[in-house]
Amino acid sequence: MLPPRHGRSWPLTAALPLLLVLGACAQPDPAPATGGTAAPPAGLARFHDQELTFGSCADGYATTAAEETAYAGPGIECARLEVPLDYDEPGGPTGQVAMLRVPARGESQGSLLLNSGGPGGQGMPFALQTAAALDGSPVTERFDLVGFDPRGVGASTPAIECFTPEQYLAGDATTEFFFTAGDWTAADAERLAEQCAQGSGGDRALATVGSRDTVRDMDVLRAALGEEELNFLGQSYGTRIAALYAEAFPQNVRAMVVDGAIDPRAGNERRLAQYTGFQQSFDVLAADCATQPDCVLGTDPAQAVQRYQEIVRPLLDAPIPHGDGQLFGYSDAINATVWGLYAAERWPAITKGLTELQAGDPTRFVQMVQLAAEREPDGRGSNLTDANLAITCMDEARMSEEDAADFRARIYAATPFADPGRGTGGARDACEAWPAEPEPAYPLPERIDASAPALTISFTRDPTAPYDGATRMSEMLGGTLLTVDGDGHTIAAAGTNECVNRAVAEYLTTLTLPAADARCAG
Repeated sequence: MLPPRHGRSWPLTAALPLLLVLGACAQPDPAPATGGTAAPPAGLARFHDQELTFGSCADGYATTAAEETAYAGPGIECARLEVPLDYDEPGGPTGQVAMLRVPARGESQGSLLLNSGGPGGQGMPFALQTAAALDGSPVTERFDLVGFDPRGVGASTPAIECFTPEQYLAGDATTEFFFTAGDWTAADAERLAEQCAQGSGGDRALATVGSRDTVRDMDVLRAALGEEELNFLGQSYGTRIAALYAEAFPQNVRAMVVDGAIDPRAGNERRLAQYTGFQQSFDVLAADCATQPDCVLGTDPAQAVQRYQEIVRPLLDAPIPHGDGQLFGYSDAINATVWGLYAAERWPAITKGLTELQAGDPTRFVQMVQLAAEREPDGRGSNLTDANLAITCMDEARMSEEDAADFRARIYAATPFADPGRGTGGARDACEAWPAEPEPAYPLPERIDASAPALTISFTRDPTAPYDGATRMSEMLGGTLLTVDGDGHTIAAAGTNECVNRAVAEYLTTLTLPAADARCAG
């Protein structure tokens, strides 16, 4: 945690520091008149017209002990938005979207909705982190920051729950069998879907957590907040719902910051590109490590993958005991490594963790796995893993068993450090028994003509959202792609790069976009 400023005591995530270089700013053409927002669809007027009651955040909003402490801080307020559980039946059962608001420090220009990523990431703590990181910025001076937990996530209800804290502690909370080792059967997929339905309130809850439902919630939230047009900052997965919102409600967009943008036109290929990005970051890490004395991956970067496999593959047959009867295995090591690859500042934790793992001590990697899953040592935590599965099941087309095996083979070829060396059998789509057909979020059209252009931001070497995908996102949404030279994933809400800070603040407050060739140095 970084220390709070101006008396605030909110948690702040660390981010990759970058140098300053930004091209001259250019004034965009005036946005076309939209004639105001469209009337709400039939049956939704009561949701759009509802009055939000903001009050204390202590009343059932926290999902972790850390959030309980953070939500008790001054100057923040929370509320719940009522939404239809199924938009095809607006008169049927309803759910609630939980949100946290940090009011503008000065005269408010409106609300800025925030999404932290995922799928399954919580927006409420993200609002606190962003407010602390951008303290003193024109963004926090002029905008009420509103972080909402998307439907199925965090404090929103019904929340997706597939695993108990005990299952998390026992390492029995796996939903992805493409990138790691392990066999997955039809019975396993059926059991997983049944567990999720039992913990989440039934099949209907599992069928209504797709991203297209979330963007409908966002428009209800926009209206309930009294905003004619939406201001939105989304990072990583948040760029997906930004694009879907612009497609569904183009007339309701005022400004969109799209940070760490994912390819809007790639389906399962998007995931393959993500894994390729992890290998790219691993190779850079290995080359950097090789210049240091006693590098655990050796002094020859070309041999780093083999050296890594020599350390982690033994865990396939001999996991290391730790804690209260728990075991640290191969998949845990891969998950810890991937979490560390997201930002260069975490890379030393990977090399230190591997060194300690060789000596039989998985403690550092155990902590990294807990951070990746947003779990606390007692197993309590966010429902990121559960919600990620549910949203993915509703957003992406399903794969046959044959396609799944081929996909796993392609992943291992693209990401050799993660290849367990056990072949590709046993892979299958974990969503195959899901109680509803997906409403795919991909591919999106080549062009979306929203009422305002977007500011898209991307690192040149993003480990999980390759730069060329951000290029396509920017082309689709219009506006400017702000290029950040370096390694990392998302930067707009971190507050660590003055170059990016200026561009984001100028865009949100005045709708002035950077020049088309603008860059920020890393």
